[in-house]
Amino acid sequence: MSINLTLSVKKPVSAFFDCIRYASKKTGGSTRNTNCKVRPKHRGWKVQDGHFVQAGHILATQLKTRFHPGLNVGLGRNGTLFAMEAGKVVVTCEKFDPHWEHNWVQRNYAGRENQNILKKYFNVIPEPQHQRFKLIDEI
Repeated sequence: MSINLTLSVKKPVSAFFDCIRYASKKTGGSTRNTNCKVRPKHRGWKVQDGHFVQAGHILATQLKTRFHPGLNVGLGRNGTLFAMEAGKVVVTCEKFDPHWEHNWVQRNYAGRENQNILKKYFNVIPEPQHQRFKLIDEI
């Protein structure tokens, strides 16, 4: 009888007592560039040449000064170009004549002393005012 009792005793089943060995290394895949979920900033031209804009409309966004403010265009602190008046957008490519004795100019434009340096300027040409009023009498 004692033999049967020892055979019928069962071991307690628990997650603590079961030992499962897993792989010590992950399989496949690269560990480089793990945080690739950066959203694009969509910098660049926002309004094309010849379009009509209102005052305060953003014309271009940029990190470095790729585009320069021209007539009736403002430059924001982060390099954004915006219209200061309502009108037609005109993008021009103009010759730039830097002051060659300046230290910053020598650093950035070294070796281009005898070349034409062109820069893109955003301009806003305001609409001409209407000529509906007549001067009747001068005071």
